[in-house]
Amino acid sequence: QVQLVESGGGLVQAGGSLRISCSASGSIFSYMVMGWYRQAAGKEREMVARITAGGSTNYGEFVQGRFTISREHAKKTVYLQMHGLKPEDTAVYVCNAYEVTTKTDYWGQGTQVTVSS
Repeated sequence: QVQLVESGGGLVQAGGSLRISCSASGSIFSYMVMGWYRQAAGKEREMVARITAGGSTNYGEFVQGRFTISREHAKKTVYLQMHGLKPEDTAVYVCNAYEVTTKTDYWGQGTQVTVSS
């Protein structure tokens, strides 16, 4: 099974940058589609970014070129580098791993990102 643990969240001023990380356990990590989702207070969870084992990426429309998702297979770690943060980016950012062949989702506990004006 896969366990996901996020880190790197915190408080940042508008326009600033932040990198959050997702550390995974399990040897099948490299074969999964990894993603970052976020959930703001009172709102539904939304997709922020996804990355395949081959490095193909997909982003939510609101990202608008500000975020970059990447992964280091050797460290079993996925990153989300965020620039130009806005107050509306404030949310709990949750790491996701999806095994396509078995249609299995794994979720982390999330890390809080707060952007102040």
